Amino acid sequence: MKNRVTELLKIKYPILMGGMAWAGTPALAAAVSQAGGLGIIGSGAMKPDELEIAIRTVKNLTDKPFGVNIMLASPYADQLVEVVISEKVPVVTFGAGNPAKYIPNLKKSGAAVIPVVASDSFAKLVERAGADAIVAEGMESGGHIGEVSTVVLTNRVSKSVTVPVIAAGGIADGRGMAAAFALGAEGIQMGTRFLATIEAEIHESYKKKILTASIRDTVVTGAKLGHPARVLKTPFAKKVCELEVNNSLEAEQVLVGSLREAVLNGNLERGSFMAGQCAGLIDEILSVKDVIEKIMREFVETVKKLYEEVKK
Repeated sequence: MKNRVTELLKIKYPILMGGMAWAGTPALAAAVSQAGGLGIIGSGAMKPDELEIAIRTVKNLTDKPFGVNIMLASPYADQLVEVVISEKVPVVTFGAGNPAKYIPNLKKSGAAVIPVVASDSFAKLVERAGADAIVAEGMESGGHIGEVSTVVLTNRVSKSVTVPVIAAGGIADGRGMAAAFALGAEGIQMGTRFLATIEAEIHESYKKKILTASIRDTVVTGAKLGHPARVLKTPFAKKVCELEVNNSLEAEQVLVGSLREAVLNGNLERGSFMAGQCAGLIDEILSVKDVIEKIMREFVETVKKLYEEVKK
């Protein structure tokens, strides 16, 4: 498949891996890239030297293009950008802030810059700043979210900018990909679907939680604290929601380190199991390669079926 996203990123399929802190490991990123998509290291709270090691690990695992996601809320954001420039990372995605000041130097280094946005106004802002493409991430997604659904956001953003739009949030199969393309997207980004793979280096309890979840088994924590995040329902998630109402300070304190507890230890009493509503669409653990190839088959079949229906 060839379109503006595959041409820009030099990949086989217009499928990106979400930049997931702790879960977006070099091994998983390399597997996605090797399978024809774009694997992305989730730098999260990494320090510069840790990111450097992660980048070099991916380079040893694959010769395919890959990316790094930088959370601008990180205290190391400036240094992390310096690392991706010095390591000549081909693609950089950004979340949790405005990356405009970094874009010129990144583009000089040859990197494609793709900010993640939750509104059409921000999409237009980063396009003016020089973004090469934009990820429109709806509130169905796992982790930190905005307030607009993927359907509405992708539709609006694709009409508001001229650069390619990549849809994210609630997409886990080829039917979802076809829907995103119908709304104007030229690619998709997935996080939760890649967590439920053989190569994902997360605790088995985390994978099992995804497999057994329904489409209603997520909850948004942190909304009253100013940083909403969608997670799977657990005793811990319930506790955080209750604390937000009466004790925001304690809620903030218990959230510290909670994602790490989920990813590494599968701790239901202390961990934030970030996942999107599409967890309810996932019912099997597959290899990354099988996930991508299955999605592409479903995508083509869905588009063909729709075309045949229209022709009648």
